[in-house]
Amino acid sequence: MDNRLFFPATERNRESIGKVLSKILLNRGFVLEIGSGSGEHGVVFQKRFPEITWQSSDPELLHRKSISSWIEYEGLNLKMPQPLDIDVEKTPWKIPFKMFLSIQGIISINMIHISTWNCTKSLFNESGKLLKKGQFLMLYGPFKIGNKHISQSNSLFDKSLKMQNKFWGVRDLGEVSEQASKNGFSREELIRMPANNFSVIYRKVVL
Repeated sequence: MDNRLFFPATERNRESIGKVLSKILLNRGFVLEIGSGSGEHGVVFQKRFPEITWQSSDPELLHRKSISSWIEYEGLNLKMPQPLDIDVEKTPWKIPFKMFLSIQGIISINMIHISTWNCTKSLFNESGKLLKKGQFLMLYGPFKIGNKHISQSNSLFDKSLKMQNKFWGVRDLGEVSEQASKNGFSREELIRMPANNFSVIYRKVVL
């Protein structure tokens, strides 16, 4: 059965995100994606970076079915593992021991603004436990800078998110980076992306 979902934003941003990943990925090990959604990013990046193993995850069964369908559709069954059922707030995350041994980084795309602030805190807390010194946590999405929106469209987007759920919203980069620091990460690079988004790369700086 074809359970593939199609998210328009994925098609728009996958090339630009791929360029950022090409600068930071090693040619080995696992990358854990938190909040993989439809799975479209995962299969694109697995094909683009065949030396690594892209491990997707999502708490929603509908999304995990979509990810599995995308893996099968792209003929990646022998290379790309099935998605994990990870709810970022339910800790510790249940991950395969093999991945724990060879993980190189964690990525979360367009997640922290459509989840509660506790999800962001949990993301950094658990990533801090899983990752070793020098490994990366990469976030992609809209951010406020100095607690101010960088565009009118982001401000309107933030309001629309809060109308859906009062606990959602575009996060302030300073507050996000504060959570990173509390869990042993340092912000390495802030990269301006299309459509008023950013890629933020954090590195684990303590053991």
